[in-house]
Amino acid sequence: MIKDKETNFVYFSKLLKFNFEREYIKLISILDKHQIKHGLLSGTKDIWCRDYMPIQVDRTKFVQFKYEPTYLNDSKENQDLKSNPKIICKKNNLKPFFSKINLDGGNIVKWSDQVILTDRIFNEIQEYNDNKILNELEKILEAQIIIIPQIKSEMTGHADGLVRFYNSNTILVNELENEYKYWQKGILKSFKENNFDFIEVPWFSDKRKEMKKKYPNSAIGLYINFLEIQNLIIIPKFKIEDNRDDEAFKLFKKYFPERTIEQIEINEIAKYGGLLNCISWNVYKN
Repeated sequence: MIKDKETNFVYFSKLLKFNFEREYIKLISILDKHQIKHGLLSGTKDIWCRDYMPIQVDRTKFVQFKYEPTYLNDSKENQDLKSNPKIICKKNNLKPFFSKINLDGGNIVKWSDQVILTDRIFNEIQEYNDNKILNELEKILEAQIIIIPQIKSEMTGHADGLVRFYNSNTILVNELENEYKYWQKGILKSFKENNFDFIEVPWFSDKRKEMKKKYPNSAIGLYINFLEIQNLIIIPKFKIEDNRDDEAFKLFKKYFPERTIEQIEINEIAKYGGLLNCISWNVYKN
């Protein structure tokens, strides 16, 4: 697998530029400052391009999974937001291997020879038994598949808002103290079974009543959903009451002393349920 640090080009949906121009300009200015190349994807229906774009296995192999998430099936409005990967790949001159497995890219957290998924995948795929799914994925992705529990109340069930790889045997994970007890138990069990150490990343809940009511799937408060490309790591900065922005910045500076850490405030995007990893698709390009 191509690790995030090994990528050198990052794409965003064209809709990000048009619908969130202020946040897009801030993000592009950081990338330009560090001479990171970037581009825009045509043919998308929402800004969450991580979910519907191919997975880069090596420098020449891309795998495009089926994009039929159940959380977009509950209304016509959601159906209208569902991007078609075949159309996007054609419009952007991409020629991946197409898999029949139904899997969002936001539920794929990767290292060179390991991939972490939540158990939401077993809810999304009915035509395979669990072992067949895992065997097929390991073959396609050329990596060991590691399953962690999903947060049951979280709409997408994705892994990229829960964990990220720090190195091959250490995982960055949302601070466990205030997580659901069942999830604490499940994630620690998975770490133990796979001999993982872990580093806890600060997070907080947005307690503003008006926001909870209007944006129940908000991602405000999650620092673990960051963008990593080459020597650069961009983490969210929320700047609201009870934020842990400084604490998160210091943690990333401590554990990534050789990397450049930048912060960006994109709350207007975050309130819709995603952050920096969700809105980006970073790859290695020759």
